[in-house]
Amino acid sequence: MGAEEKFDNKAEELKGRAKRAVGDATDNEQWQAEGRAEQAKGSLKQAAEKVKDAFGGNR
Repeated sequence: MGAEEKFDNKAEELKGRAKRAVGDATDNEQWQAEGRAEQAKGSLKQAAEKVKDAFGGNR
């Protein structure tokens, strides 16, 4: 997995975190839910990268 993909996954997590924060501030349930989903998706992708890296998946 390249550095660009890692950056994209982190960006997705941060975008979700920001969307969730705006949803919390405005009491917008749709944005809260979308933000949680995007944040979780980015976090899961990052976790998968770490596991892959730990087992030498970037050879």
